[in-house]
Parts: sequence; structure tokens; C-alpha cells
Amino acid sequence: MHIIDDDEGFRVALGELLISEGHNVRQFRAAEEFIKSGNARSPGCLVLDVCLPDVSGIDLQRRLIDSGILMPVVLMSGQGDIPTTVQGMKAGAVDFLPKPFDDQHLLTAVTSALSLDAENRAQEKEFADLKERLSSLSAREREVLSHVVEGQMNKQIAFKMAISEITVKIHRSNVMKKMGARSLAALVRMTEALRNRS
Repeated sequence: MHIIDDDEGFRVALGELLISEGHNVRQFRAAEEFIKSGNARSPGCLVLDVCLPDVSGIDLQRRLIDSGILMPVVLMSGQGDIPTTVQGMKAGAVDFLPKPFDDQHLLTAVTSALSLDAENRAQEKEFADLKERLSSLSAREREVLSHVVEGQMNKQIAFKMAISEITVKIHRSNVMKKMGARSLAALVRMTEALRNRS
């Protein structure tokens, strides 16, 4: 977990609270310090002050998103206004905490953010595994796969590809094994997931 706040006393107190709850905490006083640390892609969440001395919290949030970094963000501010809150929430912040805030409100927001991070990482791993399985298919197997998920029968696929129906069955069996699909429905879901992320 990472805290970025230029108010040292507040940042340290926040860090102590989160450490007392069993969290591993890293603290930064500015956005660039956090970026240079190389921690942006590490597991956890970011507790981020909106008003920072270099880059605003909202701008840092946008930079992370533009870089494909999905670390969940909990925004906080002593001068939070409605437009800032709306910007942060639209950009995907888990919560926006106006300072001073109740400890329990922060802990609840952090719990939600950490759950979201775990979920995002599980989905990323699942997608990476799917891509790896797809890359293990031969060119012929990929071609058969594309016909299978369109709902075509073996006979139709054999005619379109100018190969025997037995050969189609062999390729189809290999596709199911390599993709780890137990049913046609599962195979269709996998290919849809890959299409949606490409």
C-alpha cells in the first residue's frame, strides 16, 4: 500500500494507522517520488492526496490509467470540492475522503481498494493464461477454432478448409485440450474474453 501526501505529520499518522491494521505501507511526499520509486505496478492500492507540490493527485491518477496501471486509488483532500470529487470518481477512484476523515471510513475504503486490486490481478492473470494457451495453437488449429466458435459443424469446416472431416475432428480435439475448454460454451467464452481485450 502506498500513501502520497506532502503533509508529513498527516502522512506518518496515516501510515501508523494502516501499519497497526497489518498493512505494509510505503510513504511518499510527491507524485514524481512515487513514480521514480518503481512501485506503481506493485500489488496494493494508492491513498492519494489531491493537492500535491508537483503533480495533482487527479493528474497522477490519469497518468497511471494512461500507462495501463490499474492500481486502485483512494483520493483525499483538505480542500476537496465537488468538481474534483466528480473527476476523481469518474476516473475510477474507489472513494474520495474529505480531510479530516474518520479512521474507519479510510479503513473501509482501503479494504475495498485492496479487494479490487486482487480481483484486477486475478483477471489479468487469467487473461495472460488465455493468451498463452491461444499462442500454443497451430495456424490450422486457430482456423478451426474460428469456425467452431461461429457454430459451424465439422462437415462445414472440412468443406471450407478443404480437408477431411476426420482431420477437422483431430484439430478440434487439440484446440479443446490446448485451450483447457471442457465444452463448446467454455471455448466460446474464452474467445469472447480474448476478443474483448484485444
